[in-house]
Amino acid sequence: MSFEEDDSVILHDEHSDFDGETGTITNKMETMFGDANYIVSFEDGKEQGVPEDNLEPAEEDDEAEKDD
Repeated sequence: MSFEEDDSVILHDEHSDFDGETGTITNKMETMFGDANYIVSFEDGKEQGVPEDNLEPAEEDDEAEKDD
């Protein structure tokens, strides 16, 4: 799955201070091998060079409210 700027994501990286936290994609970069790396902003900072495999989409609370 590919992510775009302003997408909400959950980071899964046991070596990161932000492991398990929800953040927002602020930038997408492609490596010379064609893989995507992301910069993810969190409330207390940001994580750079995050591979796509370490991210999952965050559930949007707004969508649940629209269904009512």
